[in-house]
Amino acid sequence: MTHQHDHDHADAHHDHDHHEHSGGLGGWLSGLFRPHSHDAADSVDSALESSAQGIRAVKISLVALAVTAGLQILVVAVSGSVALLADTVHNFSDALTAVPLWIAFVLGRRAANRRYTYGYGRAEDLAGLFIVAMIALSAVVAGVQAIRRLIDPVPIEYVGWVALAGLIGFIGNELVAVYRIRVGRRIGSAALVADGLHARADGFTSLAVLGGAAGVAAGFPLADPIVGLLITVAILAVLRTAVRDVYRRIMDAVDPDLVDRAESALRATPGVLEVRAIRMRWIGHRLHAEADLDIDGRLSVTDAHRLAHDAEHRLTLDLPKLEAAAIHAYPAHREPLGAH
Repeated sequence: MTHQHDHDHADAHHDHDHHEHSGGLGGWLSGLFRPHSHDAADSVDSALESSAQGIRAVKISLVALAVTAGLQILVVAVSGSVALLADTVHNFSDALTAVPLWIAFVLGRRAANRRYTYGYGRAEDLAGLFIVAMIALSAVVAGVQAIRRLIDPVPIEYVGWVALAGLIGFIGNELVAVYRIRVGRRIGSAALVADGLHARADGFTSLAVLGGAAGVAAGFPLADPIVGLLITVAILAVLRTAVRDVYRRIMDAVDPDLVDRAESALRATPGVLEVRAIRMRWIGHRLHAEADLDIDGRLSVTDAHRLAHDAEHRLTLDLPKLEAAAIHAYPAHREPLGAH
């Protein structure tokens, strides 16, 4: 009997005829901000929907941070505090770090082509690296300022106004942080989660302003730099989490639970005798998988193809963030399960 030696299956509905893009800088910018679609069904594709959720999260959080900075500017105008103005400008500039992430989400919606065969999802990981660098910079700035004020204390004026501005900054940044982290985890975007942690780090900085002002009002001037040092430690803890998440994403790490769920789904597929291996990776906020399966070597090519398609379908149902799966079916050199 002739056995089938190998069968490779890739989802047919992901194959499209690619048309040429307009050339030059103008064409690139047009494609960046108005990504085209190869198929009408792409408009409701889950990958595009999750990108849209990410863009919406960035837009809403930018507006929230702009309102926060605006309220702080009003306090600056009333108090006339130059130091408070510097902190407000710092918070506003940090809010703009969401712009690279916005661009990454838009870029990630572009279709794959012959050069970028997996698409542009990795742009999110590049944005994540930038965000991690900004969190590290925030820790350095907070630490340096705290040490300088320990060595050369600076009296704080307009204590009440400064405390109010710090409270506004903390509340605004923390609300944005919670929102970004929640959406980032829902759609599987490590970069958006890192940006949420960045907002949390900025909120800690504002909390230092509030704590320092409270200490000064209580008659303890050194409270300002001491709280600043404590906040620096807190920012470093946030940085550690962000670095871990972004590093794992770049190194193609996945939650082992996802691998367990994928293996269970494949083993539950009728006709699959064994799961030899499974490989998974995140590209942006979408999962890609490859699996090697043992099947009955007496199956025809058509039946093996149908089995691989069924296995992929089960994977898609069990892993909602899965965008594509390549199933490789190999003939098992033994009797199939249930044979007499």
